[in-house]
Amino acid sequence: MRWLTRDDLGAAGRGAGGLLVVSPDAASVFPLGEQDAALTGAALKAAGVGPSDRVVVALAEPAGSLWAGAAAGVAAAAASVGPRGRLRLHHALSALGATTLVATPTGAMDFLARLHLEFLLDPLDLGLRHLVLTGEIAARRTLSHLASEFEATVTEVLSSPFSGGALACRTAQEEAFAPLAADTLALAAPGKDAFEHGEHAEVVLTPRGHPVLGDAVLRTGYVSGGGLAPEHTVGEHVLVRGVWVSLPRLEKALSKIDGVSGWELTISRQGTLDAAVLTVSFARQSLVGNPMWKGRVTQALQALTPVSIEVEIAREAAESAVAGVVTDLRGHHLGRDRALLA
Repeated sequence: MRWLTRDDLGAAGRGAGGLLVVSPDAASVFPLGEQDAALTGAALKAAGVGPSDRVVVALAEPAGSLWAGAAAGVAAAAASVGPRGRLRLHHALSALGATTLVATPTGAMDFLARLHLEFLLDPLDLGLRHLVLTGEIAARRTLSHLASEFEATVTEVLSSPFSGGALACRTAQEEAFAPLAADTLALAAPGKDAFEHGEHAEVVLTPRGHPVLGDAVLRTGYVSGGGLAPEHTVGEHVLVRGVWVSLPRLEKALSKIDGVSGWELTISRQGTLDAAVLTVSFARQSLVGNPMWKGRVTQALQALTPVSIEVEIAREAAESAVAGVVTDLRGHHLGRDRALLA
């Protein structure tokens, strides 16, 4: 039995066959099976979506297309409009006569806030009956708050970090996620290849969970305190605005810029959305105030991930190279080294 992480899937991309789901940074290459669409459709049905509904999916690719395709087989109509542009999303919901919105939890909260504060619109006027939230770790109060504001049923779905397809779901009243199919998910030790675990348990996809993966157990990076209710992440990828950002790719990109001696990625959620700031240290003081060097860092990030990451430069130079640091003020990411959680 092989235990794989997202980076292992990326390394195996040259030999993968069939319809492939490639993450935005190409860190993972995942073979898409019929089960991925089937379970996503099952999640929509569990959320109450039926033949009379019209679904708008506001998720980043590649998850958006998968969800829209699954929704088309369940509802009367479905469309993927992407995660950006709240006014554009409002127009899409109105133009399509949507009854269901699929979005990240913070995306839905941000949309609600803008309806109230910027657009001066009543969320009830949209006529949404169902909200399906996925792709992030949500605060428990988020689900009940959205349900109250939209007067809609709210369902949270645990999606695969590899395909974006649904794996399990829960309502605002439920603590743990209920798997959509038997023998697809399990809990394992973060630091060793075993299904036994202690205080922290990592959610893994089992060999029976996907028909084309053979004997592979896939580590999702989601961590819970025992039950199937992820509250944290671990490993070399950190979840920001529904997208998994590769820390090794970040390190590699910065290592190609002459003079970078260290960096700190700080993630917070002070308002409705995640905010990410990369603070870079230079080895020479002459580079600290050089706009071209800051521009090189910004361009490297834009080439790496679709997530917007603000760049700041440390005021004082640091001649000695130091390892990169992740500071998650949300309290989500527990660290890059799974072994330290043992």
